Amino acid sequence: MKKPFIHPTADVSKQAELGANAKVWHQCQIRENARIGDNSILGKNVYIDHDVVIGSNVKVQNNASVYFGSKIEDGVFIGPNACLTNDKAPRAIAKNGKLKTGKEWVAGRIIVKKGASIGAGSVILPDVTIGRFAMIGAGSLVTKSVPDYALVYGSPAELKGYVCRCGAKIKDIEEKGKKMILFCAKCREKVATAK
Repeated sequence: MKKPFIHPTADVSKQAELGANAKVWHQCQIRENARIGDNSILGKNVYIDHDVVIGSNVKVQNNASVYFGSKIEDGVFIGPNACLTNDKAPRAIAKNGKLKTGKEWVAGRIIVKKGASIGAGSVILPDVTIGRFAMIGAGSLVTKSVPDYALVYGSPAELKGYVCRCGAKIKDIEEKGKKMILFCAKCREKVATAK
């Protein structure tokens, strides 16, 4: 089992857990109680907030921020400058004008399911789930949950189609009751998913 690699300029809490062969590059910050799975890679200047859970074989690209309340499953791609937020109505101060404390902060949740991809510069608002193998186009603002294999983009992000596990856009879709059968022309895979 290979130990994780941590670049000397990275700031990794002693309370964080890093899996085997994880790689943490220049100027990353990983807060307390964060968990990073085996073989995951955090690019330059990535911020991982406290208690964030990141699965195995995940790639988080340069300058991405993943805030408290986020859970990232295995095989997820998070592009450069993406931001997974945790508050839809953020305020620095309380009604009395004093700086808010952590106890006054109500964090939302983000779940990114296995194999999903979040494009560069995308912002994910809290209280959403991004489905398995879904793809978020670069520069998108995700305000609601995204189905499995969905292709969404825009501001706000809207459903534009479906993608295969290989990343190719699906052109051949057959509807069967409450399911869709997706046929990939590139890799010839056939996947059944909910409508």
